[in-house]
Amino acid sequence: MFPGLIKRVFEALPSQCMVCRAWPAQTVCEACVNRFAQPQPRCQTCALPVPAGVRQCGVCVKTPPPLDACLAAVSYAYPWSDLIVGYKFHDQPGWASAFALLLRSAPWVEPALDAASMVLPMPLSRVRLQTRGFNQALVLARQLAPTKTDSRLLLRIKDTPPQSALKRAERLSSVKDAFAVEPLRLRQVKGARLVLVDDVMTSGASLFAAARVLRAAGAAHITGLVIARTDMDP
Repeated sequence: MFPGLIKRVFEALPSQCMVCRAWPAQTVCEACVNRFAQPQPRCQTCALPVPAGVRQCGVCVKTPPPLDACLAAVSYAYPWSDLIVGYKFHDQPGWASAFALLLRSAPWVEPALDAASMVLPMPLSRVRLQTRGFNQALVLARQLAPTKTDSRLLLRIKDTPPQSALKRAERLSSVKDAFAVEPLRLRQVKGARLVLVDDVMTSGASLFAAARVLRAAGAAHITGLVIARTDMDP
């Protein structure tokens, strides 16, 4: 059988919801999405939960981040935290389609993708990529916007410890000078509207560091886009 036909055959097979185990269902069934992915007000520039009617959290008002907008589909909590861990660390790149659908259903995500000149996945270091086998942000970005995704413009030039193991101050310092724009493509960034894609946002250190590099290269507008956001900065 040809690879494309094999892919279509497997996509047509019934599957089980990874949350409630309903059968047959999508990777996450509609009932679980309705139960665990209700929209909630979030800060427009860091995606932390805020009271209804509030556009920005106090921290972003006092110290504006380098992102013009930041969008998250859900909080990093059950069941999404378990599913994202499975996606990243247990070789489940096929789950990206379910996460992309979840993101596209979140408020303001479709307009951000439509307006973007390019969609940039957060890059992994060579060591991390070899260990994991795939870049989860790249697979997700290709599901969201296959014709706009560019994995070679934003580079990771320094390996850093896993952010989950660090405190906030350590996160901020560890990603300093970790990213760069491909030198031969600087002109493409000037005046561009960009979407930065990642799976999870905790302190925002990595997204902010990447955004600063893109801003310095002349990007006109930068939106951060993540599946899940922690409900408070660590």
